Amino acid sequence: MTSDDLKAQQAPLKAKYREDPTSAVLTMRVTGKLNPERVCCEIETWGKRVDAGLHPAASGDMLLEALAGCAGVTLLAVATAMSLPVRGGTIVVEGDVDFRGTLGISKEVPVGFLAIRTKFSLDAELTAEQSQSLKKLCERYCVVAQSLRAPIDVSIECVPQASGAA
Repeated sequence: MTSDDLKAQQAPLKAKYREDPTSAVLTMRVTGKLNPERVCCEIETWGKRVDAGLHPAASGDMLLEALAGCAGVTLLAVATAMSLPVRGGTIVVEGDVDFRGTLGISKEVPVGFLAIRTKFSLDAELTAEQSQSLKKLCERYCVVAQSLRAPIDVSIECVPQASGAA
């Protein structure tokens, strides 16, 4: 995809959202099916099923996967918009978790990641300035990274249903 292709693809949406800002607010939804026998949640995504199961220590890897996917697509879109020649590359996202909190061993230890690091290794010939701009804009426009940086309200609700209901 070229910069012009990307701009042409995004132009109608940008025009619509400028004209009617309320149309830019969308509710995204993911539905999972609980599987008590395997202690996993089966999630349908992009036409295939992903099983969210217990990590050997505890869950959390899906957050890193979401960040890797979002940051990767964001970086490529930004590079395309800037006409930067990124031919490919890899992204590694790693996070530190003290599982004493998650496993209920210590109430003083927070549940969740203590730190997350994201590193791109790009197949690209970029100047230091281009690389810095790409990093800055990727950080700015990555939905998952921004949601982690400035946490939002998250609610959890459990609603019992009659036996046999899906």
